[in-house]
Amino acid sequence: MRKTTMWLTALLLVASSSFTCGDTATQSPEEVPKKGMVTLLDLGAKKCIPCKMMAPILEELKREYKGKAAIVFIDVWVHREEARKYGIRTIPTQIFFDKSGNEIFRHEGFMDKKSVVRELGKLGVK
Repeated sequence: MRKTTMWLTALLLVASSSFTCGDTATQSPEEVPKKGMVTLLDLGAKKCIPCKMMAPILEELKREYKGKAAIVFIDVWVHREEARKYGIRTIPTQIFFDKSGNEIFRHEGFMDKKSVVRELGKLGVK
């Protein structure tokens, strides 16, 4: 566990100083969790391989759950403070919040669409 934390910290420091990921470097991250709405927060990086694998899943979910749940991605290589704020140990990390803004479930690593849908369903999202 300690090696993973040290590796992630080093990776975040090196990567955040090396990559800018387009215009997202100047944008502030979205407010999370969304008020009154179940929220899935995915913390990762646009250049991370498992994060890239999740990107199309998140885009599909944004369309499918529009108005029902908020699906938010924050690039922690651009917004390092967000990694600290949410206590991220590895990327990607998905955090599920209920409508009241309480963290209900956290998952580290790639998460397939079926698993995401199952967790959203547990929070009452159809």
